[in-house]
Amino acid sequence: MNPDTRSRSPRKQADRATEIVAREAALFISREAGSESLITVIRAQSVSHGERIMIFVSVFPIEKARSALAYLERKREEFSDYLKTHARMRLPRIDFMLDNGESSLPDKATR
Repeated sequence: MNPDTRSRSPRKQADRATEIVAREAALFISREAGSESLITVIRAQSVSHGERIMIFVSVFPIEKARSALAYLERKREEFSDYLKTHARMRLPRIDFMLDNGESSLPDKATR
């Protein structure tokens, strides 16, 4: 086995795990979330050597972002249980973060 192949394998596994968590988070949120806001999974990022995965979400309308993030925090344990049944992997700690891009920044000129 080539030494370069061995060194890339753990990174490839972490990337794959992150992709799985992002996909499953999108499915879980679409099934569980209410209709007061639209919560979209933008991306996921592995942190601390795969021990934590941060899931970045977009919320529309932006005024509902705080309540949407609070909802996701309350559902974190339920999402972990969902992952146990839908993904065969070591479960990392999941954190949800807002990522609405530039639209989340208030425009001072319009206020």
